[in-house]
Amino acid sequence: MMLRNLRSFFSAVFTPVARLLLKIGLTPNAVTLIGAAGVSLGALVLYPLGQLFWGTLVITLFVFSDLIDGLMARLGDQKSEIGGFLDSVFDRVQDSAVFLGLMLWFFGSGGDYWIGVAAGVCLILGLLVSYIRARAESLGYDANTGIAERPERMVLTLVFTGFVGLGMSQTVLLIVLVLLAAASMVTVIQRVTTVIRQAH
Repeated sequence: MMLRNLRSFFSAVFTPVARLLLKIGLTPNAVTLIGAAGVSLGALVLYPLGQLFWGTLVITLFVFSDLIDGLMARLGDQKSEIGGFLDSVFDRVQDSAVFLGLMLWFFGSGGDYWIGVAAGVCLILGLLVSYIRARAESLGYDANTGIAERPERMVLTLVFTGFVGLGMSQTVLLIVLVLLAAASMVTVIQRVTTVIRQAH
């Protein structure tokens, strides 16, 4: 509920930005691509260099493209199936880049094997959560359920990664990632059982 309220707030904040981008000729799909590139740059360049705070700041600036492109599509009456498809694909690219960036740092110079493992598990399970829903919908089932949705996973990961970059104990990030991995596993189980029940 809190994230829904925040989404409404940021929609109001970024509506003028969306109007401006439409006015200068950008399309929602172009903003989707720019956002994915910015997030990937922050995650795959700055995180592996140990710049966890600045990497998170860059990622946060670009991650709002996911909201802005939707606003642009509605305001400019440019909604399309290919736009929705690209948005979904590049959401997965962004998520994967964040966790891969953490893995590269913590398996390397960051020197924390278990945070690297936890980030890897979060990456795999996050992709699995999305794949189960997509595959279920392709078969005519509804798998839109679970306790670990994408916004919650990304917000918590970015907030605590940024805090570690400011000097917070890495142990807190490990705990957060382990909890997110557990929540993602529960979501996987919930979605699989939901589809199985619908199939019988």
